[in-house]
Amino acid sequence: MTSSRFAQRLAGAAAAALVMGAGALATAPSAAAKANLLEIGKVALHEPGLQADVTYSCDPGMNHQLVANAVKLGTTGHDESVAAGTIKVGKLTCDYDSHAARVTLRPATGSHFAKGDRVKVTVFYFDDEGFSYAHQESVTRL
Repeated sequence: MTSSRFAQRLAGAAAAALVMGAGALATAPSAAAKANLLEIGKVALHEPGLQADVTYSCDPGMNHQLVANAVKLGTTGHDESVAAGTIKVGKLTCDYDSHAARVTLRPATGSHFAKGDRVKVTVFYFDDEGFSYAHQESVTRL
């Protein structure tokens, strides 16, 4: 009989923990669910490189920067053109809300972009320990 009482108590404790966990999840702020997201908007020429509009959200206290890379499609070898830009840690507003940012991408030496080029843009977060996450890609014609 003692084992069945123990089993009932264990089952009751598990049920209580499940209900408390579900309650905590239901009352958690919905904004917390959208942190650390990225979305690429308009990509345009901006002499000498490119500019990309990015919508981002991040957790408070995160120590990372937003990185954007671009590569011109349809080229190989010596004709390859790339550009990169960052928004440093101190310039990001990390409060779970969505924010708009414009990233200026500078071309690498010898790279060039022109109206009509197809470009693949990748944005992601990069932290001070070398990890990158939340990668998003978009292909657009300039």
